[in-house]
Amino acid sequence: MKHQVKTIWKDSMAFESEIDSHKFIIDAKQPLGNDSGPSPKKLLLSALAGCTGMDVVSLLNKMRVDFTNFEIDIEADLTDEHPKVYSYIRIIYKLYGANIDKEKAKKAIELSQEKYCGVNAMLRKNNPIKYCIEYINS
Repeated sequence: MKHQVKTIWKDSMAFESEIDSHKFIIDAKQPLGNDSGPSPKKLLLSALAGCTGMDVVSLLNKMRVDFTNFEIDIEADLTDEHPKVYSYIRIIYKLYGANIDKEKAKKAIELSQEKYCGVNAMLRKNNPIKYCIEYINS
């Protein structure tokens, strides 16, 4: 399988990127750009959240874990020197519900981290990725 993305320079530091039929702007903050879209590095973190999130929701549904909401927060430390890369990534999984089966939820997240999430696997080759789980009774 091959993935293709088309990206076209618009102006200043802004680019329009097209993935399948989805278009979005990538930009830098001022003074370099106009902040008309997210930065490439932050999009990478969003891709990580989306990848692991899809895994976890799919697995929780297969395991019949009852939850009312699910959020993923990601914090990443950026190096000071060029090329500026992430040196550490922390994922905070937030599961909402009254009677969440914590063992099954933990297993779903571990499977995403260790087996299924390709974005996680790629990033983990270059820096540590740690995670924690918060259960919010709702």
